[in-house]
Amino acid sequence: MSVHKISATEALQHLAAFDALIDARSEAEFAEDHLPGAVNWPTLNNEERRVIGTLYKQVNPFEAKKRGAAISARNIAAHIERELLDTPKSWQPLVYCWRGGNRSGALATILGAIGFKVTLVEGGYKAYRTAVLADLPAMAQRLRYRVVCGRTGTGKTHLLQALAAQGAQILDLEALAQHRSSVLGLIPGQPQPSQKLFDSRLWAALRALDPAREVYVEAESKRVGNVTVPEALIHAMRASPCLTLEMDLPDRVALLLHDYAFFAQDAEFFCDRLATLTELRGRETVGRWQAQARSGHMAEVVEDLLANHYDPRYEESMARNFVAYPTSTRWPVTYQGAGSFEVLARQLLAASN
Repeated sequence: MSVHKISATEALQHLAAFDALIDARSEAEFAEDHLPGAVNWPTLNNEERRVIGTLYKQVNPFEAKKRGAAISARNIAAHIERELLDTPKSWQPLVYCWRGGNRSGALATILGAIGFKVTLVEGGYKAYRTAVLADLPAMAQRLRYRVVCGRTGTGKTHLLQALAAQGAQILDLEALAQHRSSVLGLIPGQPQPSQKLFDSRLWAALRALDPAREVYVEAESKRVGNVTVPEALIHAMRASPCLTLEMDLPDRVALLLHDYAFFAQDAEFFCDRLATLTELRGRETVGRWQAQARSGHMAEVVEDLLANHYDPRYEESMARNFVAYPTSTRWPVTYQGAGSFEVLARQLLAASN
């Protein structure tokens, strides 16, 4: 039988050496977080895990283990029939579960008995999580950042995307967090990842970046929606050189109406998000915005939000937190669709080179 164990730290250093990363935990555990690129082969699914856990506590561990072994064997057989009947003997998977115990052990034992070379993560997901949290500070600090600043609606995310399309290195925290980083930044139909999954996504993104090349990143606060950016990364960003996008207010309104078209299509959803500003802006002001939104005057609401809510708060926050913001290079942008940012990206990269 060919099964051997490695530490989570060693596993993270050699992820590319494996043909598959297999998470033997339940669907719910996998959804909360998992190794980057892993696939889910539950040894016990959500309901089975609940039933066996109840049996373990209310009857006794021996009965739970018997029942769990029978269910696990059926599930592992199904995984093999579904995925491996045409797989060559040279296939080498990395397998893990919660603590690297029964669930991944059972799967690894059977795969090893077949003849596959199986590697098991010692300590399982818990050890992986510890290793990721230990890695993140050093990974964040080894990179050179150039921070893209600019008031709300100046197209910072569009610029990052245009830079990436032209071969530049970017770190898109809002994409990793599935949130546009403001009270109104929730994207319909795209629930945010858990903090653990965000950390894993960030770890994978940082790992892929070349320390010898500059990394463009948008200026962010410590929180992007419901997830928190690691302190080491925030500190590195705030100490980095900045560039600032400048765009006239009418163009910013037009860009935001384009990017947030779902608000115009669902005024009540927009009004629900506006309600979260009541404590900051007052019931009367928010009520006026909601009435305007419901009557179709979205542009007026957006302009008022920018001029009287977002802009003053942004300038104060940037001056307080980003050391290089006051002396950053200013780049004027006229919004004429996505092409505006393609031109700007080329100009920025040419100037940088």
